[in-house]
Amino acid sequence: MSSPEQWTRPQSGAGSAATAAQPSPEQVIAGLRATTEGGAELTQLLNPEGERLPSAQFDPYVADIDDEALRGLYRDMVLVRRADRESNAMQRQGQLGIWVPLLGQEAAQVGSGRALKPQDMAFPSYREHGVAYTRGVDFKDLLGIFRCTDHSSWDFQRHRFHPYTIVIGNQVLNAAGYAMGQKFEGKVGDDPDAEATICYFGDGATSQGDVHEGFVWAAVYDAPLVFFCQNNQWAISEPTERQSRLPLYQRARGYGFPGIRVDGNDVLGCLAVTRWALDECRRGNGPVLIEAFTYRMDAHTTTDDPTRYRLSDEVETWKLKDPIERVRVYLSRTGGADAAFFDEVEAEADRFAAELRDYCFNMPDPPPERIFSAVYAEPSPQLEAQREEYLSYLAGFADGGDR
Repeated sequence: MSSPEQWTRPQSGAGSAATAAQPSPEQVIAGLRATTEGGAELTQLLNPEGERLPSAQFDPYVADIDDEALRGLYRDMVLVRRADRESNAMQRQGQLGIWVPLLGQEAAQVGSGRALKPQDMAFPSYREHGVAYTRGVDFKDLLGIFRCTDHSSWDFQRHRFHPYTIVIGNQVLNAAGYAMGQKFEGKVGDDPDAEATICYFGDGATSQGDVHEGFVWAAVYDAPLVFFCQNNQWAISEPTERQSRLPLYQRARGYGFPGIRVDGNDVLGCLAVTRWALDECRRGNGPVLIEAFTYRMDAHTTTDDPTRYRLSDEVETWKLKDPIERVRVYLSRTGGADAAFFDEVEAEADRFAAELRDYCFNMPDPPPERIFSAVYAEPSPQLEAQREEYLSYLAGFADGGDR
């Protein structure tokens, strides 16, 4: 909650604790406001009206962001959104098996992704298309995952961006182990090449055991790990207030490391807070939990119908907090960009989407022997025998297995 006031405790003779430990009406209101409105402790540098808000703590972390850099962040968000919308449309046309939209979460992903240094490692879930973009992963490489022809074809060591994780919360354990390795190998401290790890997950994942195990291990070993929770308000059909009595960032207290809530629709705020958290980790001060307070404007996936569990008024309210529009307004108001710039970005986004569409519609099916590639670091006689047996089996069909 925004205040330290906790739930009331059952008194002697009050009956079963399961029914007696009830919050007061004031506590309920405070809790709901803290989980659904951001609360007083929300860090924000650029508000929904496009106004720059000063912050003594975080302004130094974006001191290098001039008009040119902010135009770059705007461009990133526009291109990522356009690619997301195009991919969503291609799924509806049968070109992708499924798509996981990020509409509304562009600032959280671009801001945090641009905060990473080349040596840092990122562990995504399955919605971090914007982070992948900032790490230099070709957006085309994401399409194969959702077309069910690939598991992730990018070089994750070169891009420092791990393959997508479908199992909810499992990437947190992977990230904790990787960050512990960074600590054991002495890759933290005052060295300019010091490393940190960031791990992305949603508010729903915070109810998974894997996430809490990751918190425990990272805390015990002071692992250089930023836990980046994109609280988009809905764990599929369950709202945040049905998952936690406290704002999610306050859960970090129980594990002994800092937690902070940032406006997830504020790209400057996300950039600054993530830079700060990564610096804390690189210096060896242990993990940090960031709750990026944002909103999922579209469905959980293309198999979901959000109209069954949320009101249109809620969506309309969050449209006023659009992460891209507030940057556009700020740049226009301050003279940081003119109409020609915005038009060129839109034209570039259209070209980007057209390239994705052309690639996806003409994407070849992988050959059947590909399922045997990259299984092990080195080939083995057993795997080679299985491969030859399978290809021989396919060759026995009249069409040579091409079906």
